[in-house]
Amino acid sequence: MSARRPMSRVALLLLCVAVLADGCGWFSRSKPIPAAPASEVAREAQLKTQAVEPARPTVVRVPYRDSPDVLDRVVAVVNNDVITLSELQDSLAFLLYESKEAVKPGQEEALKERVLDRLIESRLQLQEAAREQLTVDEVDVTEQVAEVMKRFNVKTQEEFERVVKAQGLTLEGVKKRLREQVLIQKVVRRKVQLRVSVTEQEIEKYFVENREKLETGLSYHARHILVAPNPAGSEAAWEAARAQAEEVWAKVRAGEDFGELARRYSKDPTARDGGDLGALKQGELAADIEGQILRLRSGDASAPYRSNLGFHIFKLEWKEGLSGEALVQAKQQIRDILFRQKYAARFEAWLGEIKKRAIIEIRM
Repeated sequence: MSARRPMSRVALLLLCVAVLADGCGWFSRSKPIPAAPASEVAREAQLKTQAVEPARPTVVRVPYRDSPDVLDRVVAVVNNDVITLSELQDSLAFLLYESKEAVKPGQEEALKERVLDRLIESRLQLQEAAREQLTVDEVDVTEQVAEVMKRFNVKTQEEFERVVKAQGLTLEGVKKRLREQVLIQKVVRRKVQLRVSVTEQEIEKYFVENREKLETGLSYHARHILVAPNPAGSEAAWEAARAQAEEVWAKVRAGEDFGELARRYSKDPTARDGGDLGALKQGELAADIEGQILRLRSGDASAPYRSNLGFHIFKLEWKEGLSGEALVQAKQQIRDILFRQKYAARFEAWLGEIKKRAIIEIRM
């Protein structure tokens, strides 16, 4: 028989935090659940959160040197609460476990300060929850414990408690961490999430300004005639190609069959197929070429367009548009993008406010 391998304390901490990751980010930097970006515009918009002036809390830094026999001590005082060295060390271990990277030489102190700052933010949010008289029902904690047990693949409460004790922790300690995370979720929801809204006018404005990017990935079908100069380095050949392209363009406008004209005049490999480029996804062709095609209406052809290959005439057979269910999905995507932007800005502003009125003493 094989014994269950003991789980590390770091892994336990990881799971305890991760169980509430939907509502709280790393060390309680709460964020809304992000929708998976369906296009480049979504990824781009995620970077456009509004800049918020950095908070300037009242911070007193007290130099402190450890005695060799010190096992634990206070590293920060946040109003009337304290953060201990052991809490900082556990949180630092969690970060390194999560990132799976070693601390680079010379960056130890900066990393400690970063982790401590997150712990201070978490403590401030818990204090706000207390100020708002928010509470957590025991049933909420029980549900979170059940979720942790599920992720650990632990079947019974007794087995879970044995795992916890084997790491030098207590079930009550784990429950305390989960209770704090739920409290933070509740206060952030009240102070941030419920105060963020997106109007239909904002969605429509974003849609108009970013329609081309939102349409990336939709399909279209086009044909193509290429009139190429021969030889390519001759100015006279380019002028002759331009004149012939104008003649072909006149035939297209007169209603002659585009496919037949492609077979007769085009120097592109698609000529034998009547210039058929087939069904394409928006974003597959070079931007300048695709721009010439997609500005057409279905059934229309373009005037000669010069590239380094020669003169092109395009015909758009059809293209998908943002309508029906696709339009509904695009607007929901826009709503999610705008909500994330507003949420991030509101959260940083709120966090800045509570930092500014806090008294923080750092004893590093």
